[in-house]
Amino acid sequence: MQRREFIHHIIGGATVASAGAGPGRILGANDRVNVALIGCGGRGRYDASLMRQVPNVDFVAFCDVYEPHARAAKQWADGRAEAYRDFRKALDRKDVDAVLVATPDHWHATITVLACQAGKDVYVEKPLAHTIREGRKTVDAARRYNRVVQVGLQHRSAPHFRAAAQIVQSGKLGPVRFVRVWNYLNMYPDGMGRAEDSAVPPGLDWDFYLGPAPEVPFNKNRFLVTYRWFWDYAGGMATDYGTHRFDSVHQIMGVDAPVAVTAFGGRYELKDGGDTPDVLQITYEYPGFVLSYEASMINGHGVGGRTAGFKNYLTRGATDRPHGQAYYGTNGALYADRVGFEIYPEPRGESGPGALHAVEDARAGYRMAARHVQDTDRTDGHVKNFIDCVRSRQKPVADVEIGHRSTIVPHLGNIALRTGRRIRWDAAREDIIDDPGASALLERPARKPWDLI
Repeated sequence: MQRREFIHHIIGGATVASAGAGPGRILGANDRVNVALIGCGGRGRYDASLMRQVPNVDFVAFCDVYEPHARAAKQWADGRAEAYRDFRKALDRKDVDAVLVATPDHWHATITVLACQAGKDVYVEKPLAHTIREGRKTVDAARRYNRVVQVGLQHRSAPHFRAAAQIVQSGKLGPVRFVRVWNYLNMYPDGMGRAEDSAVPPGLDWDFYLGPAPEVPFNKNRFLVTYRWFWDYAGGMATDYGTHRFDSVHQIMGVDAPVAVTAFGGRYELKDGGDTPDVLQITYEYPGFVLSYEASMINGHGVGGRTAGFKNYLTRGATDRPHGQAYYGTNGALYADRVGFEIYPEPRGESGPGALHAVEDARAGYRMAARHVQDTDRTDGHVKNFIDCVRSRQKPVADVEIGHRSTIVPHLGNIALRTGRRIRWDAAREDIIDDPGASALLERPARKPWDLI
């Protein structure tokens, strides 16, 4: 599929309800879209660089509580944009049509809600929110103010994931009753390194950085890249790496929510002050199948084999497969990651003691054909889809409701882990059944004066 045909295909969703642009500008198909980047670290600038490649897109504001990041972003834009510490100043500008949110996770929902209220469309990085209740607030705000909100779940813009969904949902793989998702990396032995509390570095507004999170002294491990290993700001491997894969499970299996969750794990080996698990196993019960999620921060090999000559995602050696997902059907196993998928067919003969039609090898042939589909990361198409929808007022491929439902999955896993109990999920009410202690973890009181939503 050619790039132009691909983009045309992925924007063909339903229109946003009451598709008026609210207090924002009404844009034509070729009008310039002015964007503000909120959170100017590495991921934010990467997304922005791809978004700026879309015709008639310009970045007019950069917002970051860490002045060196905002300054670097402004230099990247050749100094033609304003830089702000307080993102609300960008939201006040009538010439800003949309915002790109790439802050630490604990700010995602607040900025998204306030941007919707200000009449701005939003591209927000995953996970959508730091808690499940915050996530629902973002959906409500997007609908109330008729905003386009795209969550940075770029697997939704990848043709190979759509092809995988067609294979599974058509029944070609046979009934799929077990799905596995995994994320592996190796930070052993020192992890991020233990750091003592220290003075706030020049150019950083630490209180603003903490925002709705609890007040604590500055510690470099709680800042920038390593914030994700602290419950105060993120959810560890499950929210950081897992959210993308859980969203793909929903897409491929055609589901929206689990019905029950159990989890086990801990920070066993990394003695660096982080508090999210370095080993984690979560079992999700979905209607009709079981999903097993596993994560390790102390071994980078992963799950499954490698096909010679096939490129896999974030490999470091010749045999590792550190990230992926597998769908085990009666006819074959479909292994997928961000840059492609493979089908390993099952032999026609049955196996196992007492099997009626047991065959020791594959002489009888296979139940389906092997297949290898190579792709690339599709963040470029994902940001393009967002800009197209800003102009057309259609729903993007990773609409806020999709992003919310996929973000619920890792949050439920973390709640099950932290309570040590099997939890049952009522998706219609978005509440945990008959467990007030677990339900209390669906939200977190925001620290004043940052309780803005």
